[in-house]
Amino acid sequence: QVQLVESGGGLVQAGGSLRLSCAASGGTFSSYAMGWFRQAPGKEREFVAVISSGGSTDYADLAKGRFTLSRDNAKNTMYLQMSSLKPEDTAVYYCAAARYTYSLRTMRGINNWGQGTQVTVSS
Repeated sequence: QVQLVESGGGLVQAGGSLRLSCAASGGTFSSYAMGWFRQAPGKEREFVAVISSGGSTDYADLAKGRFTLSRDNAKNTMYLQMSSLKPEDTAVYYCAAARYTYSLRTMRGINNWGQGTQVTVSS
């Protein structure tokens, strides 16, 4: 099991930027695929982006062209750079770890979740 802690959320105006971080401990970070998800009030949790252990990335349509995912294995940390934020991006953002990107992409069999960080985008 790997423990995950998100940070970097906050309040930002529409069009602004935020960088979320997900710090991992208790496991071999470099061997995990990592992903970001979000959940808005009254909605189901949805996939945002995933990065493989080798650094390949995949994004949901909602993130393409606006969000950039990266990881620093030396720091056991994953980052989500978000720009051109919209009010509809308001949600709690969660990071997760899994052995396979497929698990994250399909949101199946994920056992490692962070506690979430709130992102609020004002209009």
